[in-house]
Amino acid sequence: MKLNVIKTRSLWWSISTALITVGIIAMVISFLQLGAPLRLGLDFVGGTRLQLERDCTQPGNCDQPIDLALVRDVMTAQGLGNSSIQILGEEKQALTIRTKTLDVEQRTQLQTALTERLGVFDPKSTQIDTVGPTLGRQLFISGLIALFMAFVGIFVYLTFRFEFDYGLFAFVALFHDVLIAIGLFSILGLVLGVEVDTLFVVALLTIIGFSVNDTVVIYDRVREVIKLKPGQHINQIVEDAVNQTLTRSINTTLTTLLPLLAILLFGGETLKFFALALIIGFTAGSYSSIFIASTLLAWWRERTGKAQSVVEVAVNPEKEGTSVIEAEFSDEV
Repeated sequence: MKLNVIKTRSLWWSISTALITVGIIAMVISFLQLGAPLRLGLDFVGGTRLQLERDCTQPGNCDQPIDLALVRDVMTAQGLGNSSIQILGEEKQALTIRTKTLDVEQRTQLQTALTERLGVFDPKSTQIDTVGPTLGRQLFISGLIALFMAFVGIFVYLTFRFEFDYGLFAFVALFHDVLIAIGLFSILGLVLGVEVDTLFVVALLTIIGFSVNDTVVIYDRVREVIKLKPGQHINQIVEDAVNQTLTRSINTTLTTLLPLLAILLFGGETLKFFALALIIGFTAGSYSSIFIASTLLAWWRERTGKAQSVVEVAVNPEKEGTSVIEAEFSDEV
């Protein structure tokens, strides 16, 4: 299989632009409704989260799924009508509630009221987490700093390892992957009420590491092809480099996605969205390495007059023949 990434680069750029635009629109809507581009979880905003599951060993306790409207009525009666409520599981016998910070007495009253209206809950499956707003803000700020430092470190490393334009477009590709992941989770937050927590930040950092690895492989191959064929146009060089590393990129991505799919399907509620974020990010990372970072590099070198390499040939007066003394990109052939 041979890809013509240069000839069809407008298509790939359009697809990325459309995905990012939809994500940005979702983030704007989320910001207007929730005050943040994503539906932030308990880790970031603080409060109390209760996860409850019915005890299906009790006769008749699980005959009907949990009614969201009924849960909302209970929460409103407790003065917690603005709480976030989600019904969990295929059989809808569990729920998670995120609300303001509750003390022990308030939590007990809430659980008692829910038990009276919904049935007996399994104490072994009950989870209660409380995070203060100050700690939540600190975690949020720390996550943003970690992302920023990762971006800066990768850009500086690639600039010294390759050249400035290599580092610049690798940075663009990473930003592309992160934007797509954030945008899709913003949509999920609006549609399904999916919240992001500190695991989401971990997922973004992992996505950055995976994506830059794929990009470095392609860029390294571009540099090798330049040395092997110094007179070739940059478009053909990029085409060759992408196709020579294509099988490796596809195999690496697929073998990485398989265990993530297993975690998504069988890993439980805690890891489900973490795995989903990685699947989205790794897929976007492979896509951006092949279709975005490489094509942008070729486009930039065309625009800046460095589309072809010139080999200057000098005659050595002491020896017969010629020797190559310099090779650099230039349009002047």
